[in-house]
Amino acid sequence: MELKTATKTLHLSKRTHIMGILNVTPDSFSDGGNYTTIEKAIGQAKRMEQEGADIIDIGGESTRPGHIPISSKEEVERVVPVIKAIKEHVNLPISIDTFKAETARHAVEAGADMINDIWGAKKDPEIANVVREYNVPIILMHNRDNENYQTLIDDMKKDLEGSIEIALKAGVRRENIILDPGVGFAKSGTDNLVVMNNLEQFVQMGYPLLLATSRKRFIGSTLNITEPTKRDIGTGATTCLGIVKGAHMVRVHNVRLNVELARMMDTMLREGRR
Repeated sequence: MELKTATKTLHLSKRTHIMGILNVTPDSFSDGGNYTTIEKAIGQAKRMEQEGADIIDIGGESTRPGHIPISSKEEVERVVPVIKAIKEHVNLPISIDTFKAETARHAVEAGADMINDIWGAKKDPEIANVVREYNVPIILMHNRDNENYQTLIDDMKKDLEGSIEIALKAGVRRENIILDPGVGFAKSGTDNLVVMNNLEQFVQMGYPLLLATSRKRFIGSTLNITEPTKRDIGTGATTCLGIVKGAHMVRVHNVRLNVELARMMDTMLREGRR
């Protein structure tokens, strides 16, 4: 299984790939305000590259509970200069974390290699046309505006199939689609644990799977840790389970820790089958 980007081809079948999170927002739940200058963002991107990241995911709008929405114009003003600057210093594919088609278009034109849409192309379906036009990968994350599930996993798969349909009808190539079960979005704490224990069902849908659990609330609730930056060990546990269940990529804040965990898990699972 390969994921082709303008910068690199990622061989997802060979090992677990690490997506490093770089939020250029003042209000993200874990690292808000840490990388709001271009210099700080470049420094963090270079650090993540040195620590073994495979992709850098740049976000310009917080998605934490209670966040204040911003316009595409403001989002573009935050992310485009950062994308351009990082492309000059780091030789990694860049993902733009947005659900807005206008932001996605400007980001890709600035050098972003792929799009990470937390609404699975449902909030702004025009984003699928941007993907088709520029022939870039898109991550379709599971999300909805309620938690009224009849059967959690089955309903989630139906929701994701709806996102896939939007993309395919717009002309997006199948090989450019990645799925994300959306842990932490429109799900209770118990729901998140059930999703983690059923990740293989999403892998079986036939697309690469991204797991994005880093420092999320259900980890804090389980471990009784209120400070998000202290949830990295709990995050690591989800990374390990995700790899066992078949996840191809993990999106994380602490790159070094998860690179080491993924390398160890990949080696044990690969060598242990001989």
